[in-house]
Amino acid sequence: MKITRLTTYRVPPRWMFLKIETDEGIVGWGEPVVEGRARTVEAAVHELSDYLVGQDPRRINDLWQVMYRGGFYRGGPILMSAIAGIDQALWDILGKSMGQPVYKLLGGRLRDRMKTYCWVGGDRPGEVIEGIHRARAMGFDTVKMNGTEEFAMVESHAAVDRALEKFALIRAEFGSNIKTIGQLEPSHVIRKFLDSQRIYNLTDYLQVCTHPCWLTRRLCTSAIAPT
Repeated sequence: MKITRLTTYRVPPRWMFLKIETDEGIVGWGEPVVEGRARTVEAAVHELSDYLVGQDPRRINDLWQVMYRGGFYRGGPILMSAIAGIDQALWDILGKSMGQPVYKLLGGRLRDRMKTYCWVGGDRPGEVIEGIHRARAMGFDTVKMNGTEEFAMVESHAAVDRALEKFALIRAEFGSNIKTIGQLEPSHVIRKFLDSQRIYNLTDYLQVCTHPCWLTRRLCTSAIAPT
């Protein structure tokens, strides 16, 4: 089996998908994208396609190593997202060629059920309340939303206070019957929230907060990428 073509499809406002075709008619799909940089990742995918066309798509680890190590520079969000989308499509092809779901090729099923959440927007307080009601009607007890409206990197205290008030409105409407996952991107919003709760370090947070929380960063440095 040989790879014959890589085709990308940009979908507004920020998504991109990849189709890898083979000479045996098996097609694999992946999603190589960085938010706001779809065209940049697209260019990286097509640069890598010069090597991939003509290769056996089932040699996934071999192809991955060449894509990652074949150039002088490694890592970064653009290259790693391009490789990730290609990697997804290659596994899709392998699973289809063997008549097996990919999870069986990766060690088998881990769980029988998985808890899910529903996205409800969150840019406008009134809309998020309506969105949560719709989510609950569909059976969801956990929702994800934007923690703020449109924010500049430096915003007023009043705007930050409005963001915090949004969660108070949600609690007033639903009590503890709904779990929320809030995205708070600007660091000053997070700082304001922590200060309002008299939380000054992670130990303080663990002592007073009953909700799960995670802190993330973009994994885009060569120090974090595989070596």
